[in-house]
Amino acid sequence: MELASLELRKFVAPEFVIGSDARRLAGRYAKNFGASGVFVVTGPHIIKAGWVEDVTGSLDAEDIQYTVFSEVSPNPRDHEVMKGAELYEQSECNSIVAVGGGSPIDCAKGIGIVVTNKQHILTFEGVDTILVPPPPLICIPTTAGTGADVSQFAIVNDTTRKVKIAIISKKIVPDIALVDPVPLTSLSPELTAQTGMDAITHSMEAYVSNASSPVTDTLALESIAQMSKYLLVAQKNPDNIGYRNQTLLGSLFAGLAFSNASLGAVHAMAHSLGGFSDLPHGLCNSILLEPVIDFNFDVCRSRYGTVAEKMGVESTSLSPEGLKDALKSAVRSLRESLGDTETLSDIGVSKTDIPELAKKAKRDPCLATNPRKPTLEDIERMYEKAL
Repeated sequence: MELASLELRKFVAPEFVIGSDARRLAGRYAKNFGASGVFVVTGPHIIKAGWVEDVTGSLDAEDIQYTVFSEVSPNPRDHEVMKGAELYEQSECNSIVAVGGGSPIDCAKGIGIVVTNKQHILTFEGVDTILVPPPPLICIPTTAGTGADVSQFAIVNDTTRKVKIAIISKKIVPDIALVDPVPLTSLSPELTAQTGMDAITHSMEAYVSNASSPVTDTLALESIAQMSKYLLVAQKNPDNIGYRNQTLLGSLFAGLAFSNASLGAVHAMAHSLGGFSDLPHGLCNSILLEPVIDFNFDVCRSRYGTVAEKMGVESTSLSPEGLKDALKSAVRSLRESLGDTETLSDIGVSKTDIPELAKKAKRDPCLATNPRKPTLEDIERMYEKAL
């Protein structure tokens, strides 16, 4: 038995309801929370797809007033959070419903933090910095990958420093997640790929994290198996609710795993990259995953071996170097099958950008749980391998 499995670990999770049309329960749960005014945080594409109307219809059915805030960028900005908080106060709301992927959900978490703690969102960077719990939060994810609907993480773009900051606290674990596969049918192939690779990265990093536990291990490995089996077929059959539901389960398991085991170098580097270049988070993770596997592999070979098996790699006869190459090949093959083939160079990153990116990544709290402690030079080399 691994000694690590005997260490003390805690686990936090929201209540969640999973299944078709779960989104339509928003009004009932808002009423249960005593909501008189609901602040609905979402994005314009989600409104256009009709998913917000389903949610506001459920609020109408319970005679609950609501205000819709949709000025949320794909990487939510600090000033968007502050604007949302101001509108929340003006609207006299007392609860929040987030409808969307990680960006609206993270923005909603940020708004909740600001309205109860009365400080700028950037002052809450780091771990356990929130004193006053936010208002009740109901999350309805419309992607399968971010895990924001069940996690104690919020990621906000600091537009002055051009870096994504991580806010980590059990006070921002949503009160309930309504996990509904139906909204996933409007996902583009590109977003399906990016958010799916985000979930796989969450699970891999949670599994090799130095804060992992038997509970997070079980969830992470099942997530990797689910996403490896169903992500591509869901992308190719976008209206198939069954396939979408399996990817949603994979995302849910990944979210619960990383929320409690935390993450690692991939996310630290992706937060720096996403803030610097305003790139999609899932794409950043996907590009950086192989170089980080390369860096971490020697300190957790057996764990990466188990990950490889969950991705369908026959690993029993492979040497350690062969196993590492096979796992990286499996990641690359999945990316290519999804049409996700870009490098950092392809998306506009140059070698001269790397020193600044590495400095910002080195300060990210996700590095604390990476299984191998990287130096600044190590981080620079990982970025260079992804060019």
